[in-house]
Amino acid sequence: MYSTDTKIRVRYAETDQMGVVYHSHYFQYFEVARAECIRDLGFTYADMERTGIIMPVVEVNCKYFRPALYDDLLTVKTILNQLPENHRILFHQEVYNEKNELLAAGNVLLYFMNAKTKQRAKMPDVLYQKIKPFFDEDNRT
Repeated sequence: MYSTDTKIRVRYAETDQMGVVYHSHYFQYFEVARAECIRDLGFTYADMERTGIIMPVVEVNCKYFRPALYDDLLTVKTILNQLPENHRILFHQEVYNEKNELLAAGNVLLYFMNAKTKQRAKMPDVLYQKIKPFFDEDNRT
C-alpha cells in the first residue's frame, strides 16, 4: 500500500452561501492530492506527459459524510491499495478536517494512455519502479 497526505485550506470561493464547500470542489481536492501523491514519489504529471503518457479520469465517485467549511484546513489522504499492473490505476481518497473527522471518501479510476494515439498504455516504467517497493512483501506490515 502507498499513501500520502495533502493539506488544502478551503477558500471562500469554494463555498456556498452557507459557508459549506460545494460538492464538486472535492474532485478538485482529489486531483491536487493525486498530483502531490505522485510528486512525493519523485515523479510528476509533467514528467509523465514528457514520456508520451496521459492519465484521463474514466470513473469517479464520492460519498459525503460531513461538510467542510470555509477556512477549514483539510487533509486529503490518497491511497493506492494495489500495485497497478496494466493500464488502470485506482486511487482511494479520503478528506478529513482538523478534528480528524472523515468528511468525504471516494475513488478515482484513471487510465494510462498514449497521448498521440489515445490508446491504453502501461504505466511508465520509471513510475512503476518508484511505486513497486511499497507493495513488495518485505515492506508489508
